[in-house]
Amino acid sequence: MSHVEDELNSQPECWIRAAEEAGRYADALPGAGERVAIVGCGTSYFMAQAAAALREAAGLGETDAFAASELPRGRSYDRVLALTRSGTTTEVLDLLGQLSGHARTTAVTADPATPVTTAADDLVVLDFADERSVVQTRFATTALTLLRAHLGLHTDAVVADARTALSASLPEGLLDCAQFTFLGRGWTVGLANEAGLKMREASLSWTEAYPAMEYRHGPISITTEGTATWMLGEPPADLAEQVRATGGLWIEGTLDPLAELVRAQRLAVAVAARRGLDPDRPRHLTRSVILAS
Repeated sequence: MSHVEDELNSQPECWIRAAEEAGRYADALPGAGERVAIVGCGTSYFMAQAAAALREAAGLGETDAFAASELPRGRSYDRVLALTRSGTTTEVLDLLGQLSGHARTTAVTADPATPVTTAADDLVVLDFADERSVVQTRFATTALTLLRAHLGLHTDAVVADARTALSASLPEGLLDCAQFTFLGRGWTVGLANEAGLKMREASLSWTEAYPAMEYRHGPISITTEGTATWMLGEPPADLAEQVRATGGLWIEGTLDPLAELVRAQRLAVAVAARRGLDPDRPRHLTRSVILAS
């Protein structure tokens, strides 16, 4: 079993622990009414998108999400929350340094023995969700689970759905597809982006991701026999019928969207295996991007 497989299979247990520890970190996480930016790179950026949409939709305060290299320098925030598995990503560390003395900062990391420990004002450590793999699975979803629990949006049903996502067979015909499109709405747009990234990283697949209502504004033109369109969350009216009419395979998520992401992670590993690829050694990637000065 690859590191990726082992780590993605451990997600239900990681989510349970993260939910239990959310109260412990309440003071380090954004409070109600704070103006917040959530930042990250790669997978962490997509988790930031999901978390920001959840927090704002819950009415807890204006919340933006940015790639760590793209936070607008002229904006003012009460708190900037950085997601960084390794604690060594250059863009995240540079941003935290620039924000010192200007905004309260919190870092959520898997490794406290890294530079992020002193770069951020507050630290949340999810070392039990750390990973050996380059391709992120459990740290990303565990960090998002922590934030969902902090917002009062996590339930035991989410964990049950994750177990189902790990045990149930993947939809028939999905592994035979040559192209994959993931769709989301609201907070699940970030999950759709992450599902597409997992497929690219682990299996070198042709994947795309869009807000579901945008899919009919051009992207549906690529949909045909041999392509798959996977909806994470509630689909817009009539979209399933339109996709099926093209000959494409429509996959409608029936589990909690975060559990649907786990199914997409499994798909990425399965497609990699079919293509003779090692998901633990993705092409051109390293576990953390550390740039020379």
